[in-house]
Amino acid sequence: MQNKLLTAKAALPDYDRTKLVPRIVHLGFGAFHRAHQGVYTDILAAEHNSDWGYCEVNLIGGEQQIADLKQQDNLYTVAEMSADAWTARVVGVVKNALHAQVDGLEAVLGAMCEPQVAIVSLTITEKGYCHSPATGQLMLDHPMIAGDLQNPQQPKSAVGVIVEALARRKAAGLPAFAVMSCDNMPENGHVMRNVVMAYARAVNAELAQWIEQNVTFPSTMVDRIVPAVTPDTLDKIEQLTDVRDPAGVACEPFRQWVIEDNFAAGRPEWEKAGAELVADVIPFEEMKLRMLNGSHSFLAYLGYLAGYQHINDCMGDENYRLAARALMLQEQAPTLKVTGVDLKRYADLLIERYSNPALRHRTWQIAMDGSQKLPQRMLDSVRWHLAHNSSFDLLALGVAGWMRYVGGVDEQGNAIEVNDPLLPVIQKAVQESQEGESRVQALLGIEAIFGNELPHEGLFIRKVTDAYLSLLADGAKATVATYAAKQK
Repeated sequence: MQNKLLTAKAALPDYDRTKLVPRIVHLGFGAFHRAHQGVYTDILAAEHNSDWGYCEVNLIGGEQQIADLKQQDNLYTVAEMSADAWTARVVGVVKNALHAQVDGLEAVLGAMCEPQVAIVSLTITEKGYCHSPATGQLMLDHPMIAGDLQNPQQPKSAVGVIVEALARRKAAGLPAFAVMSCDNMPENGHVMRNVVMAYARAVNAELAQWIEQNVTFPSTMVDRIVPAVTPDTLDKIEQLTDVRDPAGVACEPFRQWVIEDNFAAGRPEWEKAGAELVADVIPFEEMKLRMLNGSHSFLAYLGYLAGYQHINDCMGDENYRLAARALMLQEQAPTLKVTGVDLKRYADLLIERYSNPALRHRTWQIAMDGSQKLPQRMLDSVRWHLAHNSSFDLLALGVAGWMRYVGGVDEQGNAIEVNDPLLPVIQKAVQESQEGESRVQALLGIEAIFGNELPHEGLFIRKVTDAYLSLLADGAKATVATYAAKQK
């Protein structure tokens, strides 16, 4: 039976898929990976005869995604949404798809131990690294890590699975692979290396030494806005292509990938598909995390509180647009080390991307997991300003917006569904404090987010408290308008 996706009105994989070799095992077959790394690798196969293919793996959750993918011979659709037109491509570079709980952990480890595997890549979100965002260190008392260390041959965490696969490769005399994080964290390769090494040392010193000598952990900076898939998204993709694809995703036309060229066992020529291979990714990562992700979080909390459901709704409010741009250029840009980039042009491009009416990127979605995001998106910049005696009013407002949001009640008195791995800790701080200054103090006391020093910085406490009290008294819209007026 012919696969229905091969009849879609879209750019189709016209290369010989039987020649693809699954040299990359990817952990975390989410929407972002499908729309980003999957597309780059598909372009290489379609336009440059690359034979690099993927084995896609979900370890926890996402059973349906893997089932849907298998159902369609591992094909899926990516639709690019601009204000005036949508275009689609069917991606064909997936050779194999597995779910640890459906197909069994042995099948996953077996795939990672195939001799040709050169890269294990990950999009598991910040919380998947089981590390403390404030320090970057592996939390050995994290329930999943503690469980894996009790039984390292049957791991459940991504870190545990990678180390067990490497242990088996070492025992079988197979070469090591590179481990490439594609998650939104500063120095994501270093974070990956830190957590893998800390875990490996806790398992076996000799194995840890072998990993240190043989495995590389390239850092990456990834950028493409990929809203969570809704039934409406899938309806639109079907209207566009004439085929229903439950594994389909939609995203903006823009895409960027900066990769540290440090691979133990070779890599695809992603630069031919538009990626930038560099010696040092960190300056690019910082630029994106602070200017894009930092302003995104700012808009997510303050936009949600004001009743704006989507980022483009925030852009329809001149004060939010002004504040977001000022945050990027006046408070984030000065903290950056990147050179040779026109940051004003970058900021203008971000505002343009945020304004794309087709994207409908929900503020609630971006607001998730704030405890994991605030340190690198806002707090590192705050520390820079404190050290340089410069102004950080908008960053303080962003932090206050997060505090108001995690209080769990919006300005209309409706419950907010707060989604965060530290939710019990956050809720305890909220419940045990009175609304107002006491609430700010209680939340600043969460060391995993704010570390040890910031909660004792008088200027930081004062600015966040002022912003928080303004949000309580006047609401988010009026407060953002007041702060934006100071920027003119």
